[in-house]
Amino acid sequence: RLGVPVVPRGAGSGLSGGANATAGCIVLSLERMTAILEVNADERYAVVEAGVINDDLRQHVAGHGLWYPPDPASMSISTIGGNVATNAGGLCCVKYGVTRDYVLGLTVVLADGSVAKLGRTTAKGVTGYDLTALMVGSEGTLSIVVDVTVKLRPLGGREERAIIGYFPSLTDAGRAVAAVSAAGIVPSALELIDRMCLHTVAEWQGWTLPEQADVLLLAAVDEVGAAGEEL
Repeated sequence: RLGVPVVPRGAGSGLSGGANATAGCIVLSLERMTAILEVNADERYAVVEAGVINDDLRQHVAGHGLWYPPDPASMSISTIGGNVATNAGGLCCVKYGVTRDYVLGLTVVLADGSVAKLGRTTAKGVTGYDLTALMVGSEGTLSIVVDVTVKLRPLGGREERAIIGYFPSLTDAGRAVAAVSAAGIVPSALELIDRMCLHTVAEWQGWTLPEQADVLLLAAVDEVGAAGEEL
């Protein structure tokens, strides 16, 4: 009614200015909403408040033999609410997906102050509009996230190993990625580092790089057996 902007803020860990305030606005901090409300090991989901730190959730559900895969680089300091607002990804998204793939439901506050409960806790939910997916990635423009119901995976016996490959060009590195995909192998993480970044890090760390190293491809695999060995 007064035309005053409200800017929701989690941990403020984003590097794109998404939580920056504007003159005359109200900053609504959610950082004290840190309760893990429920962990259902049988149905493999958890309900957490928006201020729960990503890594805290991962550690908590690990005690139940479960795993929350989305792993943004800021996972040790970023909040689940912020991850939902930005649809945060991470290195493991190549195999396990991004935040949107793990949000089953939300409790949100709309612009008129009303509270809406969206989504489900079941594996299947096909009725009506998918308003949960609409909210994920909306960066606080449609609602303010209060709590999140996230899907979990079995922790299992993941044994991750890293593989590093040097390539003379981006094209060659891209062909290597295509070859891995064509072989039916899905790495648990995949990252490409270009010449500028690679040589800057090498100079900083005092590394000696192979002469043909123009691009570095960093991959990880968490499959035990033939697939891991083949990659």
